[in-house]
Amino acid sequence: MISKSIHGCVKNKVSYTLHQSVEGVFASTRFSKIKGIIIIAFFIPFLHVSVQAQQPVVIPKVNAQITLDGILDEESWKQAAQFQFFMHSPGNGIKPTEQTAAYIMYDDRYLYVAGKMWDSDASKIQSPTKKRDDLGLNNDWFGIFLDTFNDKENALAFFTTPSGLRTDYQIYNDAQGYFPANIDWNTFWDVAVNQNDEGWTVEMRIPITSLRFQDENGLTTMGFTFTRFVPRISEWSSYPNISNQWGFWSLFKPSQYAEITFESLNSRKPLYIAPYLLGGITQRNLLNDQETGYALENTHTFEPGLDVKFGLTSNLTSDITINTDFAQVEADDQQVNLTRFSLFFPEKRLFFLERTSTFDFGFGEQDRLFYSRRIGIQNGEPSRIYGGARVVGRVGSWDLGLISMQTEATGDISSQNNSVLRLRRQVINENSYLGSMITSDIGADGSQNIGYGVDGVFKLFRQSYLTTAWAQTLNDGDNISLLSANPTRFRMNLENRDYSGFIYHLDYSYSGVDYNPTLGFQNRSNFTQLENSVGFGWIPRGHSFINRHQLRTTGFLVLSNTTGLTESAEVGPNYSLSTRKDQVLSLSVKYFYEDVPSAFSLGSDVTVPAGTYEFFGSNFSYQTSRAKLYGITISGYTGTFFDGFRHTVGLSPTWSISPSINVFGFLEVNYITFPDRDERLTATVARLRMLYMVNTKFTVSAFSQYNSLANGIVSNLRIRYNPREGNDLYIVFNEATNTHRDRLEPILPIMNNRTILLKYTYTFTN
Repeated sequence: MISKSIHGCVKNKVSYTLHQSVEGVFASTRFSKIKGIIIIAFFIPFLHVSVQAQQPVVIPKVNAQITLDGILDEESWKQAAQFQFFMHSPGNGIKPTEQTAAYIMYDDRYLYVAGKMWDSDASKIQSPTKKRDDLGLNNDWFGIFLDTFNDKENALAFFTTPSGLRTDYQIYNDAQGYFPANIDWNTFWDVAVNQNDEGWTVEMRIPITSLRFQDENGLTTMGFTFTRFVPRISEWSSYPNISNQWGFWSLFKPSQYAEITFESLNSRKPLYIAPYLLGGITQRNLLNDQETGYALENTHTFEPGLDVKFGLTSNLTSDITINTDFAQVEADDQQVNLTRFSLFFPEKRLFFLERTSTFDFGFGEQDRLFYSRRIGIQNGEPSRIYGGARVVGRVGSWDLGLISMQTEATGDISSQNNSVLRLRRQVINENSYLGSMITSDIGADGSQNIGYGVDGVFKLFRQSYLTTAWAQTLNDGDNISLLSANPTRFRMNLENRDYSGFIYHLDYSYSGVDYNPTLGFQNRSNFTQLENSVGFGWIPRGHSFINRHQLRTTGFLVLSNTTGLTESAEVGPNYSLSTRKDQVLSLSVKYFYEDVPSAFSLGSDVTVPAGTYEFFGSNFSYQTSRAKLYGITISGYTGTFFDGFRHTVGLSPTWSISPSINVFGFLEVNYITFPDRDERLTATVARLRMLYMVNTKFTVSAFSQYNSLANGIVSNLRIRYNPREGNDLYIVFNEATNTHRDRLEPILPIMNNRTILLKYTYTFTN
């Protein structure tokens, strides 16, 4: 270990420490050709700067005698730290319309959180759902965000409504980006609520073993924010007071949280042992040997599995899984692909979701060095995972993530070992990070793909950030070429994250001809891309009906590295507006250029020929207030499309019929014509999701989707009984049916495949 300290007088007593370390990793002959890159990718000098912040609030430790009933009548609550709220939106920093008080305390086992939400008209309190992990903005909400490592970037959210539902999720990337939250994350905690003529009250009990944190000399410091939402007046309030200058996600940003301190916070290591049993039957209609008809094949399933979670330290958790199964995971949303590139689907499997931001190594949009859906999913279908391990948390100043999984051979693909190792830490200031990653995809047939890289996010001044990422891949024993551009992916981005004032987003990307991350996601290859967005934003003060609005010009240019010619280009203005009643409007006009090197199909009878195309189009979307019990989003596109025309309309209605019944719909119709070639296509996607909630523990959800390009309907029915966190009974029914059955000979059967499964998981805890 080499360490060097540089001391100087800087504002707020900034101290600099330079650390450099070298260690051996992956001591296997299989990796003999990449030993040099381990040192370069992982152990470079990292600068660390700490800034002395304001004094955190000390949370009292009590001998809590709490009956979890939502009524704050115990003496212990009088000892708790208490916080009063400020209005966040639509006004900022002023007294809220409805008063709120929040409380925190802890004992040896639990963190206790409570809230009193006074309401001047308690009869209008809204709670239209009982579903676990609901995020609907037509609910009254109360909750807390906890940045347990105080890293100013990631946080855990614990929220509830007057119906007592539990919603927990993760915030990452300092709430920056399109949807910087992982709503599929769950942990162990309990909540109780009580509603009366004055409003409603909440008691939360969060096991300390459900939180990963780091103590220093017996003190644990966390970031936190309390939040309340009153939907009928679209009002957000919080403690502390947080500016709304970053738009909707302002309130979620860990960099803006206040700090709290705990003395001698119990660091008892958690142990959760969760065996499961899975049983069921799968039916498939398969073409017979004579290819004259279809025969029904039945496959029976009965198998056990095991998941184990245990704490290595107070801030480092390990998960082990054997015979991993995700039968209970809801189906992906059907999409219509009107491009020549692959579709991207988000991860929904719980095993891969804890502190998922640790494994984020991105190059803008969906491109990334590691994409967890490459593990256990082949050609869109699940493949067996024999098992694996996962370690995530913090070691010293380092965020650590490790995943290693072994999958079964599927078709022509041999059994694979898929692994990823991630390291990351703060540098320079509390909003800047530097990290590195190694991925390995090794087949039993001797094939291998190795990826490695370094990335960083640096806060320069005010809300200006510089993001960089560099990676390379090696295929089947390629020699290392650190200075070669061929196996390299690089990105540099400079942006202003403030919603108001002058806005800019400048981006440069490069991908070499040999860059091929088989454990990642990459839409294009061998290209250089320039992207920009400049404009101005306003957050009106006073009594304006506009909450915030922006005018931008956005565009990108993609060049082929081989020819230097333009592959794709897009540019045009965009205007977006949100009102104080939570209505959202967006309008844009764009110019498109596409150089199509080879023809691609949009459907069975429609093809876009090779050639160069210039076309224009306009997009719009309008969303009614999400705070209402019913609402709709309307979107559309109209304009030219390659050498033809496209007109698209989308409708997304929602209706909370009662606290027990919710309905969600989606309809998108694309009408595409190519008059010169006398070709036309109507591509339709329709989704209907219905949710029936007996109570917060028993739910029934039905989800049916139609995709005209796939000529099929996919249906999913899930019954879930969840008496307590970790104990789950699922009954799952999936069915795929064919439409337009006479498109092939012999005529297709009505039912393509059907599965009925029962899965029961019971978790033993220490």
